[in-house]
Amino acid sequence: MATEGTHIPVMLNEVLDALSPRDGGIYVDGTFGGGGYSRAVLDAADCKVWGIDRDPEAVARGAELSKQYPNRLNVIEGRFGDMDRLLSDAGVGAVDGVALDVGVSSMQIDDAARGFSFRDDGPLDMRMEKAGTSAADVVSETGEKELADIIYKYGEERASRRIARAIVAAREVAPISTTGQLASIIRRVLPRARDGIDPATRTFQALRIYVNEELAELDRGLAAAETLLKAGGRLAVVSFHSLEDRVVKLFMRQRSGADARGSRHLPDMDVSGPAPTFKLVSKRPLKPSDAECRSNPRARSARLRAAERTDAPAQVQRDGGAA
Repeated sequence: MATEGTHIPVMLNEVLDALSPRDGGIYVDGTFGGGGYSRAVLDAADCKVWGIDRDPEAVARGAELSKQYPNRLNVIEGRFGDMDRLLSDAGVGAVDGVALDVGVSSMQIDDAARGFSFRDDGPLDMRMEKAGTSAADVVSETGEKELADIIYKYGEERASRRIARAIVAAREVAPISTTGQLASIIRRVLPRARDGIDPATRTFQALRIYVNEELAELDRGLAAAETLLKAGGRLAVVSFHSLEDRVVKLFMRQRSGADARGSRHLPDMDVSGPAPTFKLVSKRPLKPSDAECRSNPRARSARLRAAERTDAPAQVQRDGGAA
């Protein structure tokens, strides 16, 4: 994910291969961002794309890009977890492909005013929608135990209690309102790791995920895609850390029936349950090429999982979704 103007999404070619855009198809770019996936799909086939983004800045970019693809690109503001309802409201009942590039975009990270990164000092915000509870609200108002739980659960930070204790002590002296303040507090109590990762990295990840309800949104988005995709339609999801990838992996394993299979070392068992709604495109996630990792270091942790929709009914019926 590069900066705006040279925005090329991670694993673009692999995502295109997974979606296999075709003429006359309808595709959803559920994390529109800079529009890189949308543009590539539209260039690959004479099809239509519906872009969705909760960030009003991304929606504004989409309005400009849509002028280059009249009657083919539509970008709407909202959460991808509501994609079935959003498209149903727009008169779209089913689609041929859904792409998700989960987490924060490079454009959000690179804008210090958005408060996602400690690289440059800025307001401690992190709200993708520019509305609701900010990261500053969380560190200012959350109790020490709950704050430690957030940092541990969403940042996988083993020193979460120490960090939470330091945050609570610091906020009693002065409000914590900037990314630089928070990063400095964490660095004072946590030494730099041998791998060179900044001590504040995991805490910032945790706050961002918590503020934007990212894992719950991913759960909803996968279920919405299941509802919306036609038989033969493809779901392609790029994730960037183990928490996200775990959610995608579990969903695809469950929906493909992989979890219901017994061990190959034991006799076959009669396993009843819902018919699989997806079949895996590949058993293992795809990783970015060495060349891509060299040109874009942010791609290094990316993983792509893809699955193809069967004709079985969606396992979870959602209100307001497509039939």
